[in-house]
Amino acid sequence: MSTATHTQAAPPRPARALLGQARNVSFWAEYAAPIGLVALVIVFSILSPTFLTAGNIKAMLVAAAILVILAVAQSFVITTGGIDLSISATMTFGAVGFGVAWSAGAGIVISILAALVAAGIIGVINGLLIAKGKVTDFIVTLGTLSVATGLALIISNGKPITVNSPELLKFTTGSIGVFGYPVILAAVIAALGWFVMFRTRFGLHVQAVGGNEESSVANGIAAPRVRMAVYIICSLLAGIGAILLVARVGAAEPSINTSYLLNSIAAVVLGGVSLTGGKGSIVGPVIGALLLTALTNGLTLLGVSQFYQPLAVGIVVVLAALLTRFQKK
Repeated sequence: MSTATHTQAAPPRPARALLGQARNVSFWAEYAAPIGLVALVIVFSILSPTFLTAGNIKAMLVAAAILVILAVAQSFVITTGGIDLSISATMTFGAVGFGVAWSAGAGIVISILAALVAAGIIGVINGLLIAKGKVTDFIVTLGTLSVATGLALIISNGKPITVNSPELLKFTTGSIGVFGYPVILAAVIAALGWFVMFRTRFGLHVQAVGGNEESSVANGIAAPRVRMAVYIICSLLAGIGAILLVARVGAAEPSINTSYLLNSIAAVVLGGVSLTGGKGSIVGPVIGALLLTALTNGLTLLGVSQFYQPLAVGIVVVLAALLTRFQKK
């Protein structure tokens, strides 16, 4: 009695070629940020002898600190499938809150709390309207962007509020070894963000809500609470960014800096986080923030006009967004 054997046919040669190409594109999408950062470092170190000097590296890391924090903040929101367009305005509002408290004679601690409370209020409003009111995140955060910007201008009369704080000056210029205090703070926040995202139940809920909200609710996850929490987290981290910004410039500027909004989203996209939600990352967006900082720094060292720098950043982001279409789920 004979037993028939069936051998599975190998995929046709063209199909195998397409499969190999898809895998290659997926690899580039997965590691776009680190590969891009290494490539930029190599190119700029060749074109500019000062790019890899200790002083410039330290300056780049300090300059990247705020963007790293905002990228971590935006990562939590985007992982749920949302987006926070008010993040830079929230930072501005927090900075003005700091400046008002400081100019009123409050100490450094009260001023820091004022910045966090001011920023946190925007996060609570975003969270309530999006999670409880079921209003589209794009519309809500676009609205709070305008509200926070308007309030910052009204409260400050449209003028910078000077902050002469010895504590902030020491924090800005101080360092442990080659790492400045702002860099260390950003690294700690990134590490905590990674721990929360991947080692806590809340982080798992964030990813679950972004992946499939209906399924997560069916499994007992309070999706509205998760959504509200990520917007509050985002705003509080923007408040920390506000404090660093005040420390850097020595004043609370009421004018919004849209580059932080665009670059925070760009860093997340470069880091491989899916804009549709469900796929979280912290390390990727941090590397994305470093890449964008290195790009602008390198272009500045080469004497490229600042008017061309947003164009370069935009091209990089569009390419990264195209690559993420092929990223493995």
